[in-house]
Amino acid sequence: MRIVCPFCGERELGEFTYLGDAKPVRPAAGASEDDVFDYVYLRDNIAGETTEHWYHGGGCRAWLKITRNTLTHEISSVEPAAGAGAAKVGA
Repeated sequence: MRIVCPFCGERELGEFTYLGDAKPVRPAAGASEDDVFDYVYLRDNIAGETTEHWYHGGGCRAWLKITRNTLTHEISSVEPAAGAGAAKVGA
């Protein structure tokens, strides 16, 4: 699988590190123990299109938000994740 980094261009998968599903939102301070447990431990095993966080450690060191089909590994979009350092270059 190859990923097209918005900053570095097309690169080998080995340059990237997978973090996980980009959809879970961290519970607010003071959230219940159940909410924190759900956030940390419970994940959906999606068969199909999903949005994920990846880190480009072998290149620009930016966090990326990638939309990928888990069945075919086809990547439909790659964009800087919110707050990604490299995304601020030239801004």
